[in-house]
Amino acid sequence: MRVALVTGGTSGIGAATAEALQAAGYRVAASFASRTEAAQAFHARTGIPVFGWNVADFAACETGVARVEEALGPVEVLVNNAGITRDGMLHKMSAEQWREVIDVNLGGCFNMCRAVIAGMRERRFGRIVNMGSVNGQSGQMGQTNYAATKAGLIGFTKSLALEGAARAITVNLVAPGYTDTAMVEAVAPEVMARILSDIPAGRLATPAEIARAVVFLAADESGFINGATLSINGGKYMA
Repeated sequence: MRVALVTGGTSGIGAATAEALQAAGYRVAASFASRTEAAQAFHARTGIPVFGWNVADFAACETGVARVEEALGPVEVLVNNAGITRDGMLHKMSAEQWREVIDVNLGGCFNMCRAVIAGMRERRFGRIVNMGSVNGQSGQMGQTNYAATKAGLIGFTKSLALEGAARAITVNLVAPGYTDTAMVEAVAPEVMARILSDIPAGRLATPAEIARAVVFLAADESGFINGATLSINGGKYMA
């Protein structure tokens, strides 16, 4: 039974992914940053063990992965789902808003991959799935920081895929469109109306639809899919 770790795995797309991996037969761990009460409620509901650390902290990621591996075994599947937004037009964006999003969304991916890659190389197997965004492909007003991180993950994914391919390590990216999560629920109604009008499917994705793609890419049978970006956006952006 393979061990999977989902960062930001106790809510939204991350929670749906953790549950989908569990249903597919993986031993799953979910990390969270700060919402301890919600994480414990997720654990109580699903039985999935939860571990708290900030993915922007390199040392904390090393320690966190060690804790997961002590409890469940070597991490063979890593889903880099943890991410934040600090939206604002660039001419009003603070340096703190920029750095925080870069450190969590892009730096966190590096930190987590760095913590597991040596073990994957040694065992000659690994599945890494990074969570991008349609806005990293198309751009979005008020999200220069967020879009930069999600676009950066595409290049990161391709490069690490090249490094790991000879050792049966695949690295792929899922780029969700607008999805029915708490993050999207916070969008103003008039903005949401514009968003929906730009989606040919006429609706938001469900977290389960995104999770299904992650489970597919994590499978042993998906070993010839590497460096790919899988867009799930209802037709909003096609490349």
